[in-house]
Amino acid sequence: KTLHLLLLLCISFYSAPTFAHQEPDQAGYIDVDGGKIWYRLNGIEHLGKAPAIIVMHGGPGGTHRGNMPYVELSDHYPVILYDQLGTGKSTKFIDDPDQHSTWTVEHFVKEIDQIRNALGLKEIIIAGHSWGGTLSAEYAVKNAKGLRGSIMSSPLISTPQWISDNQIWIDQLPAQARDAIRKNEAAGTTDSAEYRAAEEVFYDYHMCRKNPCPNRGYRAGAELGNNIMYQYMWGPSEFSAPGTLKNYDISPKLNDIKVPVLIICGEFDEAAPKSCYKFAAMIKDATTVIVPNAGHATMAEDHDFYMKSVRDWLKDNIEEP
Repeated sequence: KTLHLLLLLCISFYSAPTFAHQEPDQAGYIDVDGGKIWYRLNGIEHLGKAPAIIVMHGGPGGTHRGNMPYVELSDHYPVILYDQLGTGKSTKFIDDPDQHSTWTVEHFVKEIDQIRNALGLKEIIIAGHSWGGTLSAEYAVKNAKGLRGSIMSSPLISTPQWISDNQIWIDQLPAQARDAIRKNEAAGTTDSAEYRAAEEVFYDYHMCRKNPCPNRGYRAGAELGNNIMYQYMWGPSEFSAPGTLKNYDISPKLNDIKVPVLIICGEFDEAAPKSCYKFAAMIKDATTVIVPNAGHATMAEDHDFYMKSVRDWLKDNIEEP
């Protein structure tokens, strides 16, 4: 589903890794329904020689900065990161309710083809984290021409399953945090200080288990995400989803996917490993990787393991022998 927008502010004293400062080879805006989306491209020398990797960020309402580690793959692939309509550097309609018409799964999936058409991308690999993993799954079930593979990183596949898995995680929290979450959700007081404090305890266990979280280095300098979109489509927290995605479930269509798939998540991820294994079993050619002792912020918590896993999968499933 999402890297919670509050994590954009997570405190860290880690220096930003090299990829965080890597300038794009090309950047600009692409017209989509409802406005313009901003994109950045690295590995331009590989265009037409290797499939382009299009990477979708979390949220709804996050920004491309959470996916900056993927820029490393531009040594062998064209890599495109972008901000979805309504957030980051793209056209924003934060306070205009009439623009909620573009805050749909269908709209954000359509953006992928609009990027392909604008940049002339014949062969692609789609990758997405959390809510971006939703878009990766949605695009994969279409089996569009030129699609070579799909990476679903800590993906939201089924909201009911996500909520069920996270109720189990909540049950395992220290009693004070667990009880505060239950009490305030029952009372509808999810904006209370008590609830927010308990929410942070949950995130310490299941969002980013390292303190401080190492992702500040590559999130620094990001355009602001859109928390209004997040609440409209999802809800007040990672484990409460009264928004428009409350009944979302693409799992019945996973068997339609014909390309190789990588599902990668953390050992203590909000996208729980047991469900990632279950969803992978519904796909004809899927590999599942679990990042040890990691929560939802897998790229931050074990960057080297995560990126090696992605590279190994690309080598085994995409690259010519």
